[in-house]
Amino acid sequence: MKKIGVLTSGGDAPGMNAAIRAVVRKAIYHNVEVCGIVAGYTGLISGHFRKLELGSVGDIIHRGGTMLLSARCEEFKTKEGQHKGLQQLKNAGIEGLVVIGGDGSYRGAKALTELGFPCIGVPGTIDNDIGCTQFTIGFDTALNTVIDAIDKIRDTANSHERTFIIEVMGRNAGDIALWSGLAGGAETIIIPEDNDDIRHICARLKKGEERGKKHSIIVVAEGVSSGIELGKEIKQLANIDTRVSVLGHIQRGGSPTAFDRVLASRLGARAVELLLQGKGGRAVGMQNNQVSDHSLDEIFKGNHSIDLNLLTLSKELSI
Repeated sequence: MKKIGVLTSGGDAPGMNAAIRAVVRKAIYHNVEVCGIVAGYTGLISGHFRKLELGSVGDIIHRGGTMLLSARCEEFKTKEGQHKGLQQLKNAGIEGLVVIGGDGSYRGAKALTELGFPCIGVPGTIDNDIGCTQFTIGFDTALNTVIDAIDKIRDTANSHERTFIIEVMGRNAGDIALWSGLAGGAETIIIPEDNDDIRHICARLKKGEERGKKHSIIVVAEGVSSGIELGKEIKQLANIDTRVSVLGHIQRGGSPTAFDRVLASRLGARAVELLLQGKGGRAVGMQNNQVSDHSLDEIFKGNHSIDLNLLTLSKELSI
């Protein structure tokens, strides 16, 4: 293999640049040319390519976002769009592709693989919702952003003796809410994998009030409910006023943590190794602190799991 491509797709995640850097420099180390595809599958269909040299990825390891830009592409979900993208790859002499992104990005990689073009997926999403890997690139950084917000909001909750609801991202996964809630000492964590009954939540809040507790932090994953709607329910059932903070896209930005930089470097480099070994239709990940790889079919069959023992621990510690 003499020339490979790399793209980032879907929602951006801190550490994507570190992964791009690893792909480019690992490939060049092995005398393989690298072509960057701008704006994900949209750029693939339109042929928006640029050659990436060693200097092209200098001074990006610490930057959030993605230097290759990202976009969602409805056209690539169609067979016609997929064939257009495949033809652009062939026209450019690209022989393998590294796709950095989440579930939708992997589906695009799988489609190209089924057309006979080797693709390797690298998990880049703050949601941490990809199967066959314990951590995805960007999750740790987003987690620390949320924890920082919780700490600051707790100061105000304490000063005004209020209950605060903090809504976090995660799509249909509760990893961000669970980990940040436990690390931030939240009294209540609400996640899709264990959607607590609103009456139980209100009962815990009332019990806290009875023992003299003046403020509380509730962390809710967006896949369960909006913070605003949850606040209305609590007011109606328990007559407790709440204040809501929706953290939103602040969770997707910022300089990646050391963990995400190392993770991205390891996974990006391994993706190149797999292509050079003639493999495609696979995705890299981390299991027990070791880099692993699995078929894309296996990743789609196995749903991402969450450690509910952490939720139990949170409830025990927030009595």
